[in-house]
Amino acid sequence: MQFGAVLQCDPPAARTVHLAKLAEAHGFSHLWTFDSHILWQEPYVLYSQILNETKRITVGPMVTNPATRDWTVTASTYATLNEAYGNRTICGIGRGDSAVRVGGGKPTTLATLRESIRVIKELANSRPVEVDGRVLQFPWSTGSTLDVWVAAYGPKALQLTGEVADGFILQLADLDIAEWMIRTVKDAAVAAGRDPDAVKICVAAPMYIGTDWSHMRDQCRWFGGMVGNHVADIVARYGETGSVPPALTDYIAGREGYDYNQHGRAGNTHAAFVTDDIVDRFCVLGTAEEHLKKLQRLAELGVDQFAGYLQHDNKEETMRVYGETVIPGMTKHVTAMKAAS
Repeated sequence: MQFGAVLQCDPPAARTVHLAKLAEAHGFSHLWTFDSHILWQEPYVLYSQILNETKRITVGPMVTNPATRDWTVTASTYATLNEAYGNRTICGIGRGDSAVRVGGGKPTTLATLRESIRVIKELANSRPVEVDGRVLQFPWSTGSTLDVWVAAYGPKALQLTGEVADGFILQLADLDIAEWMIRTVKDAAVAAGRDPDAVKICVAAPMYIGTDWSHMRDQCRWFGGMVGNHVADIVARYGETGSVPPALTDYIAGREGYDYNQHGRAGNTHAAFVTDDIVDRFCVLGTAEEHLKKLQRLAELGVDQFAGYLQHDNKEETMRVYGETVIPGMTKHVTAMKAAS
């Protein structure tokens, strides 16, 4: 299993770069950031600095969207970073949440999302693509490679993911929901004639190493509120019963609006409806041994990467314990010497 760290782009920028360098030092393969240009600093600017000051880590948004930037600009940014730093970028993308809603917009349609993936992926992989009746290609880009991973919850978005994405980002770590969603994505890939194993699976959720469960829950309760924004969209579209598991939809019954000024923040007052049980199910909390137990269950479901959100007061210590205990515990061990057969 690979491991990613997920940061917000809070100022000062040097702090984000510092945490990214720590993530690489502790063995994380990916550094993801929020992408919400009004609430936080511009991630792509920070990526150039992070890539310049690291050697191996791959960077990308969790997640961008098709609405806030021209797709060719997004693709050009990735291709430029890849040329400068050696194919160390990844694109997480979805329909849009805070990045569009804070400015008065709304998430894009799935048709728009599908088309944006096609354009971004072709251009950022140094290939020509037809856009609005003309064929475009970056004449300066050769050998750029970019995987596009899609964040999704609803049935149609999961189907799209299986059909076109290089990876699936599931933003919660509930085992039962993960099993259903992973199966749905894999089945969609098979129906589209794809190898289901070609779609990588990433579970993204808050990770907090500690023993004070009350404090850990309060620090990570915001996550259930954030997920609730997407679940509310699903309920509005499909109803409270139907093709979406009740385990995903039932918990938002007490939800009353949402304040994006507190988006992704510990202490978010609009996440009070999120129960302790939901926090425990959606997040990865506790001692290193408790993290390993849940991560092993996720690996058995086919999860290729766990990306841990670090929007809490224990960032450095959590990364340290992951580097010293959790990541080695989830890595295949090779012995230096063994007896000949």
